[in-house]
Amino acid sequence: MANDLHVPYRVLDIDDPKDVKIADKLVMDYGDYTEDYLVPQVFGEFTDGTCKHFLTGFSEGTEFTKRGWENLFQSVFYRDLAGQSA
Repeated sequence: MANDLHVPYRVLDIDDPKDVKIADKLVMDYGDYTEDYLVPQVFGEFTDGTCKHFLTGFSEGTEFTKRGWENLFQSVFYRDLAGQSA
């Protein structure tokens, strides 16, 4: 995804106390927040300062999350976004 969009990426480790504060704020402000929220959650931060939530993992299992990624990558939204960054 970072390669397609020509942007850096950051992975937050929810087992690291420093990262969990950042992750909690991102998920509370932009994602699918519950007290015990699901991971992964994927966000894009844009040059105008806005942040958009792209994906939340599925509690049903990794196959469902994999399909979520596949659907994102095949979406018009993603194709348009990748086309803008080329």
